[in-house]
Amino acid sequence: MAFASYKNPWGICDRCGFRYYLKNLRKEWNGLKTCPECYEPKHPQLQPRTNIVDPQAVREPRPDISTIPNTFKLYTNVDLGIIGTELTTPTKMTSALGEVTVTTS
Repeated sequence: MAFASYKNPWGICDRCGFRYYLKNLRKEWNGLKTCPECYEPKHPQLQPRTNIVDPQAVREPRPDISTIPNTFKLYTNVDLGIIGTELTTPTKMTSALGEVTVTTS
């Protein structure tokens, strides 16, 4: 496509409406052609944020199993005298939930 090629074409600033040489008008981020006095660059807050992602997890971790304790304390709210009793880690542990009674006073 051919464009006009005369020496000094004129253009109108989209902000102030004054006439300037077309080579002096600058195109803004929103598509307006403005004069040097009216030109405003795009504000940095309008730029898309860079997505900084934290690493999720280590692939195929190898935890140090020598630091796992083989004893632990069991805390209950039952008055059976076993609060804080030290137990050894069994090879298999099962648990169950008993009855819960709610009373109002």
